[in-house]
Amino acid sequence: MNEKQNKRFMNLIRQVHGLLENTNLQKQRDSQRQLGALLSSNKLYQFTGFYVNNLYCEWTNYLPKSAKPSSCENIILYCHGGGYMTGSSIYAREITTKLAKQTSLRILCFDYRLAPEFPYPAAIEDAFTIWNYITSCGYSANNIIIAGDSAGGNLSLVLLNILKEKLLPMPKCAILFSPWTDMTVSAETYSTKESLDPVLNTTYIKKAIQNYLKGQDCTSPNVSPLFADLHQFPPIYIQVGENEILLDDSRQLYKKLLSQNVYAKLDIFENMWHVFQMSPIKKAKDAMDNISMFLNEIESINK
Repeated sequence: MNEKQNKRFMNLIRQVHGLLENTNLQKQRDSQRQLGALLSSNKLYQFTGFYVNNLYCEWTNYLPKSAKPSSCENIILYCHGGGYMTGSSIYAREITTKLAKQTSLRILCFDYRLAPEFPYPAAIEDAFTIWNYITSCGYSANNIIIAGDSAGGNLSLVLLNILKEKLLPMPKCAILFSPWTDMTVSAETYSTKESLDPVLNTTYIKKAIQNYLKGQDCTSPNVSPLFADLHQFPPIYIQVGENEILLDDSRQLYKKLLSQNVYAKLDIFENMWHVFQMSPIKKAKDAMDNISMFLNEIESINK
C-alpha cells in the first residue's frame, strides 16, 4: 500500500469509527452490537450465549472440519475493549472469530458491567466471577489463555494481578492487543501519535477515565497495571500499532515485564493503528499468524 492508498484507507477507518462514536453512550453501544451481529450469519462459526450471575457470556467456535483439532483442552478467555464504557462480546466477534479460526480453540467472551453506570471496580469483579466460573467447569488455570484488546487488555492484566494477590494459579499465558496499561495519560505517544491514530484520541481516553474511575487513584496497580509488581506473571505477548497513541503503553509494559523476569514478546506493526486486528487487512492476518507462533513457543517451553 503506497502513501496515497494508505491515506485513503486511514480516512475510511476514521469514517467507519465515526459512525460508531456517539455522544449518547447507549446509541454507541447499540451500533457496536449491530456491527458485531453481522457476523452471526457466518455459518463457519457457532456462537453460544448464556448467563453467569446476570453477565452475558458467549462461546465462539470455528466449525469447519478442516480446522486443526484443539491441542488438549486449552481455551481463550477474551476481555473486550471499549474504554470500560462500551463494547460487548458481540462487538468483539471481529476478533474472537479470527482467534477461533487461527487457533481452533474455543473462545469465551463476556459482557462486564460498563461505566459510568457501573464504575471501578465493577468490571474487575465481573472478570473474576467469570474466571471462577471457568475453573469451576473443570478447566485448570494452565489450560486457560487470557486475551484482550485496549481496555480489555487492561482488564486482562488486572485479572492477572488479582490472581497473584489471591495466591491463585496463573493462566497459561496472556495475549494483549493494544493494551491500555497506564491511566495517568503521561506517555509521549499520546501527543506524538494522536494525528496518526484514526481510532483513538486523548479526549476519548480522558472521558473514559473520568467515567470509569470517578476520582479513584489512577496509579493503583489494579487501575494502571504498569504500576503493578509483575513478578510471577505468566508469559505475555503484546501486539501494538506503530501509529497509535497507546504505543508507549505497550513499550513500557514490555520493558517492565523483561526487567521483572517475565517471558514477554512485543510486536510493533508498521503504520498500524489501535486494535488494527479488527480490520479486514493482511496485517491483521499476519498478527493472527504470529499468535500461533507464540502459542507454539509456549507449548514448547512447557514441555
